[in-house]
Amino acid sequence: MTTTVDVWPVVHAERAALVRDLESLTEDQWDVPSLCAGWTVHDVVAHLINTARTTRTSFVLGLARARFDFDRQNAVGVARHRGSSPAETLEALRAVATRTSTPPAPLATRIVEEVVHGEDVRRPLGLHRDYPADAVAEALRLQVRTAASFGGARELVAPIRLRATDVDVTIGDGPEVTGPVVSLLLAVSGRSVALEELSGAGVPSLASGLAGRGA
Repeated sequence: MTTTVDVWPVVHAERAALVRDLESLTEDQWDVPSLCAGWTVHDVVAHLINTARTTRTSFVLGLARARFDFDRQNAVGVARHRGSSPAETLEALRAVATRTSTPPAPLATRIVEEVVHGEDVRRPLGLHRDYPADAVAEALRLQVRTAASFGGARELVAPIRLRATDVDVTIGDGPEVTGPVVSLLLAVSGRSVALEELSGAGVPSLASGLAGRGA
């Protein structure tokens, strides 16, 4: 699937922005629970290092070693790249900031990773980032056409219509869910905290679907 966004400049800019935000954290802040269930801020950063270093070949080999369990594969990656200190992990993130490696997935998944996990880190810490709306819109389009078995939200959003209020994006049919495009992306990516930023007749359906997934 092609993308209308030049992905790698966006990804590199988001990695650099996250490095800048992380530079000002105290060690205690690295241990704050992220929006990603079961992971601290430190864990999420280690995951981003792992995905930045992942190639098509290493992904397939790693998945096989994890007995085709995505969660196990992710846990192994976090353990591998979580440094002995926040400073060590931050330096590792800085070192991979301009890489262009990718697993065997649509290229726009790299934007999903950087934006969603960027918010997993920033929101619990009270940090704010203005993401490029066109890139977030591309990530949203990818998520809603990708099946849940591959980390997407196709089944979740099937009964509703999504409409962004800050960029020209409308997806689907049914009761409408409206809000900032970042909030829509977070919600369909399983972050129920974003529901409070959304409105419309379709919000209860979306909330019910997220609850059914344990989000």
